[in-house]
Amino acid sequence: MDITIHASFLPHNDPDAALAFYRDILGFEVRNDVGYGGMRWITVGPADRPGMSIVPEPPAAGAAGCRLVVPAADFAPRRSS
Repeated sequence: MDITIHASFLPHNDPDAALAFYRDILGFEVRNDVGYGGMRWITVGPADRPGMSIVPEPPAAGAAGCRLVVPAADFAPRRSS
């Protein structure tokens, strides 16, 4: 079974440090950098994979730990020939 990851939400405490790591160290492109309600939402990802994103998630967003988003089709039963 092949599983496609569309987005991975990873917690961070410092948006500038997270942005510097993903952009400057890993070389990911910045797809979104939006401030709202005292929080900052950043989306980054590899340039050669436009369908995959990493979202450094502010702690105030309420989620704990890491979350992955995969399409339901990845879990559909496959028929063998």
